[in-house]
Amino acid sequence: MGSLDGVFRREWGPAVAALARWSGDLDVAEDAVQEACAEALRSWPRDGIPDNPGGWLVTVARNRARDRLRRESIRPGKEFAAVLNDDAVDAMVVHQVRDDELRMMFTCAHPALERLSQLALTLRLVSGLTVPEIARALLVSESAVGQRITRAKSKIRHANIPLRVPPPELLGERTPHVLSCIYSVFTEGYWSTAGPSAIRDELCDEGVRLAGELRLLMASERETHALYALVLLHDSRRSTRIDTTGALVPLEEQDRRRWDRGRVARGLDALRRAEGSTGPYLPQAVIAATHATAPSWERTDWVTICRAYDLLAGMTDSPVVRANRALAIGFRDGPQAGLLALDKVAQDPRLTRSNLVPTVRADLLRRAGRLGEAIPWYRKAMELNGSEPGRVFLRRRIAECGG
Repeated sequence: MGSLDGVFRREWGPAVAALARWSGDLDVAEDAVQEACAEALRSWPRDGIPDNPGGWLVTVARNRARDRLRRESIRPGKEFAAVLNDDAVDAMVVHQVRDDELRMMFTCAHPALERLSQLALTLRLVSGLTVPEIARALLVSESAVGQRITRAKSKIRHANIPLRVPPPELLGERTPHVLSCIYSVFTEGYWSTAGPSAIRDELCDEGVRLAGELRLLMASERETHALYALVLLHDSRRSTRIDTTGALVPLEEQDRRRWDRGRVARGLDALRRAEGSTGPYLPQAVIAATHATAPSWERTDWVTICRAYDLLAGMTDSPVVRANRALAIGFRDGPQAGLLALDKVAQDPRLTRSNLVPTVRADLLRRAGRLGEAIPWYRKAMELNGSEPGRVFLRRRIAECGG
């Protein structure tokens, strides 16, 4: 089942995007792909995974969607006939945005949809994240995510919002949403918030791929280069973030000789191309680049990192940024300074469901030598951590503190 889950994760977005383009209906597309995945669960263990699992899912899903459209007769004459005509679909003129998933992202970025609804819908339909995963990524409740997705689909349907890419002159205004979605995909893979694995390679790969596609499409937008730099620089360390048992390895303990220097070089090149960007991904890429180029943990340039966090905090109201900034201040100015900075954000209600504040507080207390005080905060972080490798790491820290 584990290997099938990986296949479904990898193929979900492309399949839903292709079916949405074919049928013109998001609900039809999602339901059909879900039915195809259910059929795969029945037949693949018996017959084996096909050579082209994505093509298999799209074919089965299209048959299911065609049957549903026939039954419900929701398409009037000519439009329904066009849906059933595969030759007409295959003969469509290739749009400037060739990747179906990017096309779907730009579609879901329609200005008639609320910002959070845009993001939730895209993460569900394009990236295949579950509602609980989206809730953790957006720091909101699962019920709120479900309601937003339902309302967004309803608005698209009732307002007749077309499932297509806007004209070129409107691409720029929707690009920030697409950037945000791509980074959310990557971060859910790189810092998996739940499940048995600390890293989900298929989501990391998808985030890097989509960031590269968007950069090529929107080469004149500096922030697309900044995002590409950011994901590449983070991803250069992916293979060293877990050990042979699957346990998390903190940055200060990673073997820097095993970092992917090719990705670091490409990331630094993209960072140079992003110079002058005024969006939030440039300072984040600077932070990642500072870590990637530091010869050792002890020689990390925390002054540059804190300066980038200050810039980032001025751009966004994110409590996550401010909490991570507090940790960086702790490395630059000492643990007590970091704890004082953390106190200023610790009560933000948006962090209630997150383990970030107790994790940062515990780490700063441990580094200050206040081991007894650190232990209950590590335990609090464990309660809020949905990732088993994350909990294993926190148990290690508790043991190191004598707990």
